[in-house]
Amino acid sequence: MIRTLPIVLRLFVIGRTLARHDALAVVEELGLAPTLVWLVRLLPTRRVEGRPGQKLARALIELGPAFIKLGQFLSTRADLMGEQLAADLAELQDRLPPFTADEARATIEAELGQTLEALFSAFDPKPISAASISQVHFAVTREAGGDEAAGEPPETPKAPAGREVAVKVLRPGIERAFQRDLALFYWLAQLAERTQPRLRRFKPVAVVREFEEIVGIEMDLAMEAAAASELAENFEGDETYRTPPIDWRRTSRRVLTMGRVSGIRIDDRAALLAANLDLAEVLSKAAAIFFNQVFRDGFFHGDQHPGNMFVDAEGNIVAVDFGIMGRLDRETRTFLAEMLLAQLARDYARLAEVHVQAGYLPAGEPLEVFAQALRSVSEPIFDRPLADISLARLLARLLQLSESFNMPVQPQLLLLQKNMLMAEGVSRSLDPSLNIWTLAEPLVAEWMRANRGPEARLRRATEEMTRTLERLPGLVGKVETAADALSAGGVRLHSESLEALDRQNAGRAWQVRALWAAVAVLALGLVASL
Repeated sequence: MIRTLPIVLRLFVIGRTLARHDALAVVEELGLAPTLVWLVRLLPTRRVEGRPGQKLARALIELGPAFIKLGQFLSTRADLMGEQLAADLAELQDRLPPFTADEARATIEAELGQTLEALFSAFDPKPISAASISQVHFAVTREAGGDEAAGEPPETPKAPAGREVAVKVLRPGIERAFQRDLALFYWLAQLAERTQPRLRRFKPVAVVREFEEIVGIEMDLAMEAAAASELAENFEGDETYRTPPIDWRRTSRRVLTMGRVSGIRIDDRAALLAANLDLAEVLSKAAAIFFNQVFRDGFFHGDQHPGNMFVDAEGNIVAVDFGIMGRLDRETRTFLAEMLLAQLARDYARLAEVHVQAGYLPAGEPLEVFAQALRSVSEPIFDRPLADISLARLLARLLQLSESFNMPVQPQLLLLQKNMLMAEGVSRSLDPSLNIWTLAEPLVAEWMRANRGPEARLRRATEEMTRTLERLPGLVGKVETAADALSAGGVRLHSESLEALDRQNAGRAWQVRALWAAVAVLALGLVASL
């Protein structure tokens, strides 16, 4: 009872806030806490203009950081929230009043173990942005070795000029605030699983656990720095995409220092044209970058809204804010590529087969009926102008089919779908006549050829043969050791064991002979090709 009372009080505050923004309808539709909703409905309420998702977004902002992040997370769950509601939540503005410069100083000095003046020759006390988890200040580093450094004598040679950086600092007390509201989210999720059978398929407790993991990583700024570093490594030598360099000396769990970047927001069409940049070329680069992150690397920026993407003077893309990242293993990438290609070819039988091979369609579900459902969702778009086709919305509709066919939710694809939707929005704002996915289609096809074609199969077979050859010396050594022990009479085996060993050795000998025969054939083929 003692533990439940604060939850009930917090729920009442939440309900009252939702009512004030006329956003209770969403909670009612989900069927959560009906008694509380009924009680709140007894209080005076007012009508507010806007769609349900817009009202909910405003209420979540008032409820604080954990709820803002929850709204952003739920914007990736069109399967759970519905397409329009998810789209409205995706526009949720993550802005809060800034915390003081003294609090920022205290965090930086506690985390990095030095005074602010020893770390920076200039530090702007006014943040350039303040979000739910952190805020960012501009600064200039103080390089070691000069007379500006604390305690250095004047005759010491001057240090190199400092570097312009952006310093991200976590909000004071943000971890405790999240833990408090996470306990509430878990309580509601458990309540939903017990009382709402239709919601059990979405695994509410698992959804909250996933949310906790994502926010936990986002609140560890050293992890964000590592993500930026990994992206930079993946695009090393590719001038079309870059991330700010990380200042690891001035980075920790609660402070992140990186190089300052400049550029034009990628959705600012007028500014891009004024800079004499080719919009089609910018979009082609963006499409290739998106493809390379998703298919080539399996590691993609999970929050690619226009505020995080800039275009430099040469028309190249510069990214910031790496707190949310997505990963796709090679198998998932292959299935996704096959799905997209089958979709573009309007081959619904193949599209259904890929769902089965990926394990997305449960056993026993009729394949032909599923292919028909895929056709019903997909065909209406193909008679429309190419510029009007949204593969992101199509993917959302395909994911919505999951409920009808008892398919498990694929969180990694939901995050990908959210970013596809953002990419399409930017593409249409720059050039409505272009479809960003037609720019990427040849790259997907080439990746499929390289990873699923005959050359790829031969390469995998060769790699497997190499691994087997590497194991042969150990295998031979074990056989010789066993033979020595047997000849010395040091090992006594039952007659049935001896017969089993003979059979095993005979099978192994056959495998070894077959392996060497394959090596010989491969060698002959290589010689013939010279």
